[in-house]
Amino acid sequence: MAAHSDCDFGGGKAEKLALAKYRQVLWQGRVLNSQFTDDELRSQGRCPLTPEEIGLLLSALGFSNSTRLYLASHKVYGGEARIATLKQLFPLMEDKKTLASSEELAKVEGRASLLAAVDYYVSLKSDIFISASPGNMHNALVGHRAYLNLKTIRPNMVLLGPLFLNKSMVWSDFEAAVLNGHRNRQGQIRLRKEKQSIFTYPAPDCMCKS
Repeated sequence: MAAHSDCDFGGGKAEKLALAKYRQVLWQGRVLNSQFTDDELRSQGRCPLTPEEIGLLLSALGFSNSTRLYLASHKVYGGEARIATLKQLFPLMEDKKTLASSEELAKVEGRASLLAAVDYYVSLKSDIFISASPGNMHNALVGHRAYLNLKTIRPNMVLLGPLFLNKSMVWSDFEAAVLNGHRNRQGQIRLRKEKQSIFTYPAPDCMCKS
């Protein structure tokens, strides 16, 4: 998602060059939204949330540092340094490597589909699910969890973009804005609109009506 979005993630010139090279290889220069500046993309809510932003969002929504998180990801862009702030906010964070035994990991090592399946299963069974950006797994999980009546938080990207760009906002104002902007985004079932995927929005088509 970092490569596809054409957003800047605060790593300076070296990061911009590395991402530009990766995007060229991956997409042959055809990067979605590439006609916009980073600030424009963020203000429009078109950038994936960073680990730090996810941490701030969860904190503003009332999750404490005793909350257990599972990080469902093959590889986080920026490595351990990028998720350090998230770990400080939520020290009980786990992933496949910290939860599974060495014997269990050996069975799935190098097998991308199995690793993704583990992430999918844990995300499906979690009390609450939140994703940093849309994508195939996100869309499938949102629909699957809705069908099972499980809570999914849908980040209001259009709201959050400008909030994260505002460096002068105090925490209380940020918290109030986040809470107000997510009142209808914390597990409420959304009815499918015309042309929307039934796999992401299974209601009302796949729901019992009696």
